[in-house]
Amino acid sequence: MKLSLCTLALLCSLVAHATEKPAPVAIAIHGGAGTIVKENMTPEMEADFTLTLSRAVKHGYALLKAGKPGEEAVVETIKILESSPLFNAGIGAVYTFDGEHELDASIMHGGTKNAGAVAGIKTVLSPISLAQAVMNNSSHVMLSATGAEEFAKEQGLELVDNKVFDTPHRLKALEKVKARMAKAGVYDSAQQGNERFGTVGAVVLDREGNLVAGTSTGGMTAKRYGRIGDSPIIGAGTYAENESCAVSATGHGEFFIRYHVAADICARVKYQKVSLQDAADEVINSVLAQAKGEGGVIAIDSKGNISMPFNSAGMYRARIDADGQMAVGIYQTWQLQHDWQKTEK
Repeated sequence: MKLSLCTLALLCSLVAHATEKPAPVAIAIHGGAGTIVKENMTPEMEADFTLTLSRAVKHGYALLKAGKPGEEAVVETIKILESSPLFNAGIGAVYTFDGEHELDASIMHGGTKNAGAVAGIKTVLSPISLAQAVMNNSSHVMLSATGAEEFAKEQGLELVDNKVFDTPHRLKALEKVKARMAKAGVYDSAQQGNERFGTVGAVVLDREGNLVAGTSTGGMTAKRYGRIGDSPIIGAGTYAENESCAVSATGHGEFFIRYHVAADICARVKYQKVSLQDAADEVINSVLAQAKGEGGVIAIDSKGNISMPFNSAGMYRARIDADGQMAVGIYQTWQLQHDWQKTEK
């Protein structure tokens, strides 16, 4: 039986399509940067951090592999970190000077350039979910305080008493900072030590080639006057555009705001045509370090390249790259590395 040229062409097209490799996906997450040293970490604590980071990054990667949108992977991954008392976000959020918790979060989609952010909220269980709702279901980019909580109620998000976010170790940190303030007679961030740090975030490349970034935090221990850091500020703590990269930051927020860190990294990739690694390294270890700004970022580009530089002693982090290689780290070196695709089959 002879095949027509059209039929033959169609068969060839179907065979070629069937043998095409699926588009790459990749994810990177962080759980905060700061003075994180092995001497202060028990084996049990180290295991808990490694396990939670591993669980979160695997969950996000599985969603991406299944073809879920990048924003879904970012939000669901961050929700795992928000629900853990280990990290300064959601359940593990630090205390304000007045003994409450004020939470911030943001998300940005690199394809649409749409973004959502919330600041100073006290009663929303998942700040990143509210940031997503602002992005998708409002005409605004940022909502704050009681107005954001009213919007959360309208959106049907879970509201809780502020005490749900209480944890004993964060209360001890508050008491430590307030004692330091009282001794110095100065009640501002100048008396902050490592307690100023802590944020969670995720950046992804999804099947459609979209880059998405999200960040969530409890802010700075003993913060006053409704202080807002970089985490909910698009361009400072979170930024994404498909033409360059997606970035989520963690560290001393005031410096990340002043130096517009997340957007600066993407701008260098876009306009200077430098690699993601070089751009992120220059901003974190040169520009920011020279200004005495401490912290780090996670960043990903359209090819799935990942960069995770930090100028602090440590940064809780994990990634699964486009080749399925997974790594989890706390200090300068990686604690765990393996081929996710082989071990998860």
